[in-house]
Amino acid sequence: MDNVRGYNKSPGLYRQVPNWIGPRGCSIEEATFVPVSADKLLEAMSRWEKYVNDDKVVDRIVQLAILHAEFEALHPFLDGNGRIGRMLIPLFLYQAGLLQRPMFYISQYLEANRDEYYGRLLAVSRDDDWTGWCVFFLRAVYEQAVKNGSKATAIMQLYNEMKKEFAELTHSQYAIHSLDWIFGRPVFKGSDFIKQSGIPKATASRILSLLKEKKILSEIVQSTGRRSSTFAYTRLLSITEGYDFFASHV
Repeated sequence: MDNVRGYNKSPGLYRQVPNWIGPRGCSIEEATFVPVSADKLLEAMSRWEKYVNDDKVVDRIVQLAILHAEFEALHPFLDGNGRIGRMLIPLFLYQAGLLQRPMFYISQYLEANRDEYYGRLLAVSRDDDWTGWCVFFLRAVYEQAVKNGSKATAIMQLYNEMKKEFAELTHSQYAIHSLDWIFGRPVFKGSDFIKQSGIPKATASRILSLLKEKKILSEIVQSTGRRSSTFAYTRLLSITEGYDFFASHV
């Protein structure tokens, strides 16, 4: 984990010094919000952990709203609190039995409503406005779930459409196998497809050439020397990312 964001800020350890939230470069006196002091953090995190594991709470999504806000208010680490707080959302839903897999990512909604998100969190600490925060969070979960459901439907429609197209294009017993591999890795190096797909090398190379020729795959990084080309399945990425992936990579 060297040289990644926050690698020099005691990753995995609770902070031992004060931190605060506010405009970049502001002092603690100018901060919008100052979390609990470091000497009280361990006790506060212990209470938070007990609430996380309280399976007697009737409404688990309201419980999630509260524990997310509390985590962000505690700000227990020197860096990465926002990312960890958002990551906790699908993990909690999975632990609570509300998801079959921990794959519900709400960041898209929170980023699109960034000002209200931070405003509602601040209002909890400043005004004790838990109702406003919970209403916002429940709406976020609902709207993101609807959007995720639409994406899943679109992905399945694309997959079913491409099964026929891959078969007709490649005339290969490995048509569906190659489609499944690409759906699992929509951005990949050509050499990885040839080595890792489990398809005979000559057949894999032919399939890759056909998909590139028919513009099913886009070559986003050309091969140079010993470096293999990088391909992207842009139709799938445009669904998952919510924008024209190809247009942003040309």
